[in-house]
Amino acid sequence: MVKKIKDFLFYNTTARQTVAKNTLWLSVSNFGGRIVRSILVIYAARILGPTEWGIFNYAITIAAFLTLFVDAGVNQTMMRENAKTTDPKHKIGILSTSFFLKCVLLTAGIFIVLFIAPRIPTAEAVMAEKAAALFPFIALILAFDTLRQFGFSVIDSEEKMQWEAGLFLLTNLSIVGAGFFALTHVGTVVSFTVAYAAGTGIGMIATFLVLRHYFKGLLTNFTRSLVKPIFFSAWPFAISGLLGMLMINTDVVMIGWLLSAENVGLYSAPQRIIQLLYLIPSIISISILPVFARLARNDDKKMAHMLEYLISATFLLAFPLAAGGLLLGQNIISFIFGGGFAAATLSFRILLLTLLIDFPAIILSNAIFSYNKQKKLIVYSALGGFSNVFLNILLIPVFGIAGCALATLIAQCISNIYLWHTMKALNPIAIFPRLKNIAIATAVMAVTTFGISLLSIHILLNIIISACAYFAVLYFLREPVLREIKVMLRQTVSTEQAVYESASG
Repeated sequence: MVKKIKDFLFYNTTARQTVAKNTLWLSVSNFGGRIVRSILVIYAARILGPTEWGIFNYAITIAAFLTLFVDAGVNQTMMRENAKTTDPKHKIGILSTSFFLKCVLLTAGIFIVLFIAPRIPTAEAVMAEKAAALFPFIALILAFDTLRQFGFSVIDSEEKMQWEAGLFLLTNLSIVGAGFFALTHVGTVVSFTVAYAAGTGIGMIATFLVLRHYFKGLLTNFTRSLVKPIFFSAWPFAISGLLGMLMINTDVVMIGWLLSAENVGLYSAPQRIIQLLYLIPSIISISILPVFARLARNDDKKMAHMLEYLISATFLLAFPLAAGGLLLGQNIISFIFGGGFAAATLSFRILLLTLLIDFPAIILSNAIFSYNKQKKLIVYSALGGFSNVFLNILLIPVFGIAGCALATLIAQCISNIYLWHTMKALNPIAIFPRLKNIAIATAVMAVTTFGISLLSIHILLNIIISACAYFAVLYFLREPVLREIKVMLRQTVSTEQAVYESASG
């Protein structure tokens, strides 16, 4: 038994086991790390208040918005190309060239954060002034996070997610430890930002120490001939990412331009919860990317079955999260952030609906990228990004932060129509016939949640009982996705052919 557990957790054997293992480790690290960090976020929001918390989120978001090109798709391209080759010399060439490209982009990003970001006007002069004091430390956060994420991409390309799990947890524990110390002893937004930078620095150093074997020759194997193919493969991904930023992170920026720091803080609080939930499909997507890269165009039938199961699995989680959140939205916000953030309830409820759109979209985006059709993602991101900006301009002045959330929801609906159409052209999949059981279970759960709320039972107990009701109904209905997860965990099938047979059955 011990050997089976060890083999499952630390070695790659079959496609099914590798995906299950990587998903497990990424779930542990991302959810464990993010939940730990969420404790700090809640504490910081309560200590700093909506206004100071809003200034921190505005500063870090404006920096992320201006420096999105630092990623430029290099990490994803390096992961994909490394997964395709077994030649060690070619691997180190890809790695070294990608690292040099990353450093050039990072240098430009730091310059922008230090000299351009502080000059961007806001609705309140005091917000611009206080944010300017944070940008030097945010430049450090950008540098540390960029290099750490590059290291994580190397780990992902080697499908060693257990390493990433430990490093990610270490990074978040460092951020939380430093953050709590700063908030407890100083209690200012500047001290909190400095602590945040220190924690990310520890994570970056640890990542490079763990990967020192892989980084041998990192500075001496730059290959000029690889610059062009890496760049041309990465730039569509970079542009789609830039446009995608318009759909996601411009919300905070535009609230800062049109409203106040307090409104930024109110909107950022529920947005943090939503971004934590977005990790669910992201973890699955990262775990499956190397497998997608091998299956795309080589076995479209198996690729389609795998996509159908993965997207069904994301809906299995998105439906109850959205429905439960809609019913308990006010209680959730007050319980987590306190009564001072109650005004964020409506925007939180609207943002919850994006889970139904975003969960499958993340899986579909990586599938399209695996088919080397990343240019299609540009159109997808452009539709969502520009729609979000346009709708924000129309709705924020009228409806405030609720209008901002509504703009995001509508923009995601528009862009995802195109995304599904693109996937259908590449490899048709059938998802909606698989949602019957999920819809029934969600309806039963919603009735349960509403009934318990009338009894004034504590929200945590309500969530636990409702979740049990939901999965009990799925089990009673013999939901195929649950059976597939059960098989993964039990490891009763050990070949890639079994994945195909189980999915097509």
